[in-house]
Amino acid sequence: MRDEVQGQGPPLPTRQVLSQWWRDISFLHWRVDPDVVAPLLPRGVRPDVHDGSSWVGLIPFRMVDAGLGQRGPVPRLGTFSETNVRLYSVDDAGRHGVVFRSLEADRLAVVAAARLSLGVPYQWARLSVQPADLGRRPEGKTVSYRSRRRRTGVGGRIDVQVGEPIAEPGPLELFLTARFGLHTTVAGRTLWVPNTHGPWPLRRARAIHVEDTLMAAAGLPGLVDSAPESVLFSSGVRTTFGLPQRL
Repeated sequence: MRDEVQGQGPPLPTRQVLSQWWRDISFLHWRVDPDVVAPLLPRGVRPDVHDGSSWVGLIPFRMVDAGLGQRGPVPRLGTFSETNVRLYSVDDAGRHGVVFRSLEADRLAVVAAARLSLGVPYQWARLSVQPADLGRRPEGKTVSYRSRRRRTGVGGRIDVQVGEPIAEPGPLELFLTARFGLHTTVAGRTLWVPNTHGPWPLRRARAIHVEDTLMAAAGLPGLVDSAPESVLFSSGVRTTFGLPQRL
């Protein structure tokens, strides 16, 4: 538990099935009443709460070198851009995770496989992250994310200016980023999919421009009409996932 509080994930409780890097990631978050998000969560899961509120995250990044099991990256398919809308969850076993309301990816094969195997609501979209690599000194630089869902055009534009490093993340920063699993539904059953990673190298950040329709499409209208209450940036971490477990 002490490692988790410091942002270090616990060992995987099941066999590793996936590994990947999450790079150049921005965390934009808004407060939300737990009663608003409760109906959007899988059965047997309730909203996780910090300081009396639950939170909604709009999170764009680059997925890099994703691979199956303990093998190397999948050629071509293992690197792509992604944006997700996520909620924060906890189950009766005390496992704190996330629930994805939507995930955008520009690899059709990844979208199909993830929807089928894990029940996560991936959507095929056109996405970009510019610049593709901010380098070792991102402070003061601006990263721009674009997404547009194929067929419907749902998506948007997010521009984030990167700030100074956070030496010791506070309780809210840890609540929003140190999440070591996800709750999802497959064939009517709620599953826990564990993951683990090292502490995020977090930086403060500022949202320069947020134009988004993903949140409304995910059943959370109106939130982006106001500025996000927390904006963070990270160069990224390597993450591994284990076999799902039933609740």
